[in-house]
Amino acid sequence: MSGDIVMAAKFIGAGLAMIGAAGAGVGIGLSVQGALEGMARNPDTYGNLFTNMILGIAFSEAIAIYCLVIAFLMLFVL
Repeated sequence: MSGDIVMAAKFIGAGLAMIGAAGAGVGIGLSVQGALEGMARNPDTYGNLFTNMILGIAFSEAIAIYCLVIAFLMLFVL
């Protein structure tokens, strides 16, 4: 009985930890949207905008990876 409650708490905690991945997805979408709008308005800035967009996507994706690591730690280590 007690083990079932602990497993349920692990699953709930891992699910809550993955909420941060949704924020990372929104951040990636907004950064791509902004870069595409900027490229559409001024095509000469393509190189600079593209580089900064990729860098922003990498930082946003890092947050999602951290959330995934925390969720795995909750499920399999604790």
